[in-house]
Amino acid sequence: MTALGLGGLSQELRPRIKELRNSLSLIRENITAMMGLIMVLSIVIIALLAPVIAPPGLGDPMVIPKDFGDPQPPGAPGHLLGTGKWGSDMLYGLVWGARTSITIAVFVVFTAMIVGIMLGALSGYYGGKVDDIIMRLTDVFLSLPALILAMAIASILERTLINLMLALIIVWWPPYARLIRAQVLSVKENTYVEAARAIGASRNRILFKHIVPNSLSPIIVSVTMDMGAVVLVAAGLSYIGFGVETGYAEWGRMVSDGQQFFLSTVYYLGEPINPWWVVVFPGTMILLFTMGFSLLGDSLRDILDPRLRR
Repeated sequence: MTALGLGGLSQELRPRIKELRNSLSLIRENITAMMGLIMVLSIVIIALLAPVIAPPGLGDPMVIPKDFGDPQPPGAPGHLLGTGKWGSDMLYGLVWGARTSITIAVFVVFTAMIVGIMLGALSGYYGGKVDDIIMRLTDVFLSLPALILAMAIASILERTLINLMLALIIVWWPPYARLIRAQVLSVKENTYVEAARAIGASRNRILFKHIVPNSLSPIIVSVTMDMGAVVLVAAGLSYIGFGVETGYAEWGRMVSDGQQFFLSTVYYLGEPINPWWVVVFPGTMILLFTMGFSLLGDSLRDILDPRLRR
């Protein structure tokens, strides 16, 4: 009986493994996907090696060390990439900011995805009053501009990273609920769902065993592209003062802290200089993070959709 069960499981997984291998092969052959993957992996490696690249002090590692001087250019003694506002070390802020951005992206997107999948799947499968209640709630959130709603929520809460992520989760789940609901409405009419229903499978088993797993392809693409979008919005909120406090290792906050110096002149060793790096370096990291996930998500859409693959 056990052997038969394992054999059945093997037969069930075999086509999925074959499809996964085919998708990985297509990713390797797709230049755009590889470019995006290299950008993303580079930032992930920087985040993992942050304690080695820029060892933290005794306090909060996410607070950038300062020497309370004017901005110094890249290559200044003790500051490979220069310093920013209050003499904050740019290299430290960039590498630990990578950790902040990945934390925001993963926590916000996956939490919003889980909430959206649960609500959207229940709405699409059960219909009736359940569908009406969930979709009207979703419509309320979608009717409000996402950035304005996030700003309103963040302004009420204390300026911390947790509260910033909470504000983003609240505005990020409705599109996932809409997307999964549309997929569930389509998939639940397939023959294998009718077969599962005919042999007496429970409604929850049919929904979460057969329907939801076969509705996730567009969700995967949306999640990949939203990783960069969430970081961009979080950086925007920090830039305008609704995110983390000044001096925190977060790229949007670093851009906001450095903007006052971008078009000004400071003196280093008696020479006037324009501290362009205080904005360019963190801005470039935001660009690379967002572009990497956008390129990867766009390529995954082409690879996972059989119509586009042909």
